[in-house]
Amino acid sequence: MNRKNNLYEIALLFLKLGTIGFGGPPSNIALMEQETVHKRKWVEQEHFLDMLAATNLIPGPNASEMALHLGYARAGLPGLLTAGLFYIFPSFFLSLLMGVLYAKYGSIPQVEAIFYAINPLLISIIISSAYRLGKGSIKNWKAMIVFVGFLAAALLGLNETLVILLSGVVWILLNLRPSQKHKLMVLFFMPILPGGVLVAATNPSNSLLKLFLYFLKTGAVLFGSGLALLALIQNDVVNNFHWLTQHQLVDAITVGQITPGPVSSAATFIGYQVAGYGGAVIATIGIFIPSFFIVFLTSKWLTNIKKGGILHYFLQGVTIGVIALILVVAVRIFQTAIIDILTLGIAVVGLFLLWKYEVETIWLILAGVIISLVKFYLF
Repeated sequence: MNRKNNLYEIALLFLKLGTIGFGGPPSNIALMEQETVHKRKWVEQEHFLDMLAATNLIPGPNASEMALHLGYARAGLPGLLTAGLFYIFPSFFLSLLMGVLYAKYGSIPQVEAIFYAINPLLISIIISSAYRLGKGSIKNWKAMIVFVGFLAAALLGLNETLVILLSGVVWILLNLRPSQKHKLMVLFFMPILPGGVLVAATNPSNSLLKLFLYFLKTGAVLFGSGLALLALIQNDVVNNFHWLTQHQLVDAITVGQITPGPVSSAATFIGYQVAGYGGAVIATIGIFIPSFFIVFLTSKWLTNIKKGGILHYFLQGVTIGVIALILVVAVRIFQTAIIDILTLGIAVVGLFLLWKYEVETIWLILAGVIISLVKFYLF
């Protein structure tokens, strides 16, 4: 009976947090800390920090993984599943709803006009995210060399997944001590899973299977902020698979920004545009299921995962690669979103507000909607 009560409590809490979770991972995780550490006292502060350290070392959306860790700490595997499903559901439902409305009304001039100011603001959000990540990661000449090298490689067309994996491997090679060289054997196994799934995702003729495998691969290598999703999938979704246009993809990421919960719920929106309701469900399962497995596998050794070593170096390198990819995305969106002096001004002002006042993303995007509609109706 106690287990059932715990699961009911977990379901209610994470349904609530998933519904009100605007503002990105930091604000979502802060809400979780307030509810589970201070209010309900499910876990101690130190344990919560161990969980947070672990989420920064494994692929997947950080806020969702914190929900999974907390559910597991409260009620084991059933708690992990309950927390994850109820936390993700609100963003899935709202992203699906917006996907349906977008497919039906997206070509109406008033709807298209909304994105006039939103897309330049998305550039501001991307650059601000890259700056925050870079400030803590690019601290010396070695990091700068790796960053510049993989930025150039990404601009020249190196596959996004390879950028992420190779940046981690290169950083290990640059930092591993001679006495630890025997650990280099692990490098031979790192690319196998993502690489194998990447090959499989490009082959099936069944569109739902292809969609599932592609987002499964993406979820398995999705390090960094939610905007890393855009960096990972942009080239494939637009140029290789031709699922969406560049404009539609940017709109999808915007939907991920304005809905509560993880930005990765943009996969729901994309899945619906590609293959209807089935596509929305399949893409959502694919993008999130790696997190369920990874959190379950790592939850038993939380206290050791943050102590450094080869995994720590790999994550540091991956973060540098993610920053490079995020900036490449900003460059590509700049080419289509900045169409006049006003859009350039909007991007600059948005960047200033994010840097100086740390304005929440949701308010910035709502301001973009207002500016867009005013311009459409008055000018």
